Amino acid sequence: MRFVHTADWQIGKPFVRFGDKAEAFRAARLDAVEAIGRLAVAEGAPHVLVAGDVFDSDSPTNVTLRAPIERMRGFSAVTWHLLPGNHDAHRPGGPWERLAALGLPANVRLHLSPEPVALGETAEVLPAPLTSRHETRDLTARMDDTETPEGAIRIGLAHGAVTRFGTPDDEGEAANQIDPGRAEKARLDYLALGDWHRTRQIGPRTWYAGTPEPDRHDSQTVGTALLVTIPQAGAPPTVEPRSVGTYRWATDAFDLADTDTLAAREAVLRNAHDPVSKLVLRLKITGALSIAARQNLDEWLERLQASVFHLDAALSLAIRPDAADLERIDFDGVLRRVAESLKARAADPALGAAERQTAEDALLALYLEATA
Repeated sequence: MRFVHTADWQIGKPFVRFGDKAEAFRAARLDAVEAIGRLAVAEGAPHVLVAGDVFDSDSPTNVTLRAPIERMRGFSAVTWHLLPGNHDAHRPGGPWERLAALGLPANVRLHLSPEPVALGETAEVLPAPLTSRHETRDLTARMDDTETPEGAIRIGLAHGAVTRFGTPDDEGEAANQIDPGRAEKARLDYLALGDWHRTRQIGPRTWYAGTPEPDRHDSQTVGTALLVTIPQAGAPPTVEPRSVGTYRWATDAFDLADTDTLAAREAVLRNAHDPVSKLVLRLKITGALSIAARQNLDEWLERLQASVFHLDAALSLAIRPDAADLERIDFDGVLRRVAESLKARAADPALGAAERQTAEDALLALYLEATA
């Protein structure tokens, strides 16, 4: 038995904070559906299991509902199995009833009830669809007592959290708890989970697929799907993460004393993320620079912003004018004396941070005006 395990597509996510880049991010999520289809066809996987959150909300427009379905329609050799998650829970009048009413191609299967469904002649999928955003029960518990044909490969399909994972950007919903030992208790050959946006193995037979197209930093660098192979019932699964996303998300933080290292840092960045035009980059830069070095940094950031898809740069830098900075302002005139005074204030530990920052800003403005 071979299939693709994926989850957390969240089609229709607005990406409001990215402004005019939002539409590209939304389109990339639909491109990921096609990438998953190509992966399934290339690897001879006749089924794709989507472990919840196909849509970002429970009230998408009809166009948003249809968009991923139309991508799936084009892969007639693949059957797509869709499970409601916490973002698109199954409820009366909700997205799944609306989707069914719009009509589905023969190769798309909705799992809206917990009854087992045959995957060909060798396997059974045991779904646990969410019917509300926050479920207090472990909906996978009934898998323990669900009977399947003798010798059939048992595959659980669920959406929820086995743990809080202990990270600030944890994507799990604490209300939708899943027993991390469910695969063993329910005699599952594989438990396909969704909800956490990072590919992660929980146990020998339990995996989170992660998202096929990330939506934030500290999630995963590039979107993935899992190619799963199970030789027979009882045999351990072979799980291979495969990249299917368009954009790469990366964070870099460093302290800067001068700008001599920027070229080397940029070269490493470009080599690690090729093409850099698909990079969503977050930089956190701290340190203290001369005025001329700060200008060099601003020019470097401007060029980098033009190179990557999106740049978010958080700067926490002190201005420390050196002798060359002051010489460029004025040799002995009033501007030089003002600059010396501002330099002293910017370095005075007795002043508050806001006052020192004001002095630094004024010194930078003076330098730019004098050297224009």
